[in-house]
Amino acid sequence: MVTTSSTTSTPTPTPSPTPSPSASSVMGSAAQALFNSLSTGSGVDTASLVTSLVQAQFATKTDALTAQSDALTAQISGVSTLKSTIQQFATALKTLTTNGTLQSQPQSSNNNVLTASAQTGAALNGLTSSITVSQLASAQVATTQVAVADRTAVIGSGQLTLTLGSATYSADGTQMTGFTAGAGTAVTIDLTDSSLDGIAAAINAKKAGVTASVVTDVDGKAYLSLKGATGQAQAFTLAATTDPTGNLAQFNVGVGATGTKMSSVAQNAKLTVDGVSVERASNTITDLITGVKLQLTGTSPVAVSLTASSPTDALKQAITDFVDSYNEVLNTINTQIDPQNGPLKNDTAARGLINSLRTLTTRTLLSGAAAGTPTTLGEIGIKTNRDGTLSVDDAGVTNALNNYPASVEAMFSFSTSSSDGITAAMNGISLTSTSTLYGLGASLTRYTQQQSNVSKAKDDLSDQSDQMKTRLTQQFASMNAKVAAYKSTQAFLKSQIDAWSKGSN
Repeated sequence: MVTTSSTTSTPTPTPSPTPSPSASSVMGSAAQALFNSLSTGSGVDTASLVTSLVQAQFATKTDALTAQSDALTAQISGVSTLKSTIQQFATALKTLTTNGTLQSQPQSSNNNVLTASAQTGAALNGLTSSITVSQLASAQVATTQVAVADRTAVIGSGQLTLTLGSATYSADGTQMTGFTAGAGTAVTIDLTDSSLDGIAAAINAKKAGVTASVVTDVDGKAYLSLKGATGQAQAFTLAATTDPTGNLAQFNVGVGATGTKMSSVAQNAKLTVDGVSVERASNTITDLITGVKLQLTGTSPVAVSLTASSPTDALKQAITDFVDSYNEVLNTINTQIDPQNGPLKNDTAARGLINSLRTLTTRTLLSGAAAGTPTTLGEIGIKTNRDGTLSVDDAGVTNALNNYPASVEAMFSFSTSSSDGITAAMNGISLTSTSTLYGLGASLTRYTQQQSNVSKAKDDLSDQSDQMKTRLTQQFASMNAKVAAYKSTQAFLKSQIDAWSKGSN
């Protein structure tokens, strides 16, 4: 006979979440403490038992809040790192493009006549100009002819009047032969201290375009020297309009003045630029050739040639430096958004930043460029590798610099009024990525607020823990007292029973 046995399958229960090792340890310790304590009757270690029970109650929540706090700390640190990294990259790029080394520099064929330098953002490729300098700008300088033995001694009293305008001079340039006042108001100078030093100080205090100084010769005798600004319209006269003692007249400057003589006259610079005659009040000229600052240093009947050359070697180095810096920035971002361990792996602003950077090589950096000329970094030899890093194609860079130097230079130039160039592109990325509305700035605000919330939750949990500790301490103290009373009664009864037992024997 075959016996058949039947079995009933029992559903496997769903396992409860396993507490963290620290929580399990705490709960185990609390259980053991309770077991040991209860077996001792009135000898319960209340403090240790309560502490263990409270820790067991709140261990899981405490661990969760600690983990959340640690994660937020890492996120805040990561956001700060990315903000700093991208801002430093943009700043370094701006410094590189504004120091002038990546611009075509103007070159003068005769530095003894004029020197030239490029203004920020200037595009000077193909510059050719011919300049003849026939006269330098100069300032009127007048010096008293009679020396003063004691520069601190009072000379007279009264009032001087200073007037600016244009003048004509004698052939040797030592005397003024004519003067036409300008449109400005004459300046009145009251002399409260009419020593030579006092007169100079009073003139300088007016800041009217004429500087006074006291010059001492080898014999220690002092003279008053007056100097105006350069330019034909900066001639000046000085007259003692109130002079009770008659001693201030020696400082008069102007037509017929005998107390002073000229050592330099007020005149404009005269030059011819590509056949056009021009005049300027200063020897430093920034408005004749676009993007070029001229400094006149001498005169010559022979024209000076002004040309420009592209800084090929500097641009090559700048391209290499840009690629190296970009790759360092990319590595920093990738570390923060690593899908496994990156604290910002789910941060949309951080991912938006890396996406923006990845478009740099294909982004049009030159608007309105002629057809066929390169307008992107990719077209001048900067390649994007499969892992997102950049590399330099030497042949492509050389080709771009040989055939399109102006385009390469324009990409690495800086302008406050244009959105063209790599600097403008990086500034845009930096501003967008660090925005407090939707960029890393917003992420930092959000994580900081969450960190604050976690901190508050920890404080609340601590309060609850303290309350529970107080309550349990009171409960166990009461229990301990009752157990002690029961044991006392037990001891009394036992002694009575023992006494009865002996009596019956």
